[in-house]
Amino acid sequence: MTSLPERAGRRCYQPVNAFHSMVYFSPDLSDALAALGVEDSRAAYLAGRGAAFGRVGAGAITASFYNFSHELVARHVPSVWDIASPEDVLAARLRAADATLRRLLGDEAVASAEMAEAAELALRATEVCSRAARPLYAAHADLPVPDAPHLAFWHAATLLREHRGDGHLMALVGAGLDPVEALVSHTATGRGMNPDWVRSTRGWTDADWAAGQERLRERGLLAADGELTEAGAALRAGLEDETDRLDAAPYEHLGAVGVARLTELAGGFAKALAAAGAFPADLMGKG
Repeated sequence: MTSLPERAGRRCYQPVNAFHSMVYFSPDLSDALAALGVEDSRAAYLAGRGAAFGRVGAGAITASFYNFSHELVARHVPSVWDIASPEDVLAARLRAADATLRRLLGDEAVASAEMAEAAELALRATEVCSRAARPLYAAHADLPVPDAPHLAFWHAATLLREHRGDGHLMALVGAGLDPVEALVSHTATGRGMNPDWVRSTRGWTDADWAAGQERLRERGLLAADGELTEAGAALRAGLEDETDRLDAAPYEHLGAVGVARLTELAGGFAKALAAAGAFPADLMGKG
């Protein structure tokens, strides 16, 4: 097995994740779920990402999503399944992914040899992903691979996203960071979502956020000005390294050449999606 350059898997994951996650910001998904009767944006996200579990209750979503308020989740789950079945939600999400990719990339890119190559590489990487202790990955791994290459790539990107995400939650628990502390410390790095976005979409109040900040200050991880201390920055860096370790298998399986090529292809598509407005301009940063 060819050894990979340092952090090559992480660099590959980033554009692959963007290729998947664009669907959650797409009006095509909002419209598809609204047509089923799911009109609340937070219910749409919870259902869209959680439908692979089937008709589960709030507890399974809260546990596997990790950084959402259970009170928020319980307002929408399981009642959302009485509005739209998980099967219908999954079908709507796939239709939305198709519509969004065609709208933002164009039919030529969707049907390109590069898209088919990206799908083949990403699917090959998923061959060694592990279901053990990875509930979101395992649920999505049970879904069929779509025939169309752009949707096969989107599906594989979903698997790689959830595989790494589940591993990241293991690292967070190991570091002793609860959901709010995880969000506060991540946004403090400047590489996470804008805190206003986080609080509004995850269901945390200003008081919840302030309490999380205070707990991090008591541990010496957050300074009075809201910036990470040296210890806090080291903890976050260690979390990413541990996540890399837990997520190494798919990229080691793909090999250095395959990882470099998938990074190149996914990076090109991710840049094109971003340039076409796939993500809100104020999504990232400290606010």
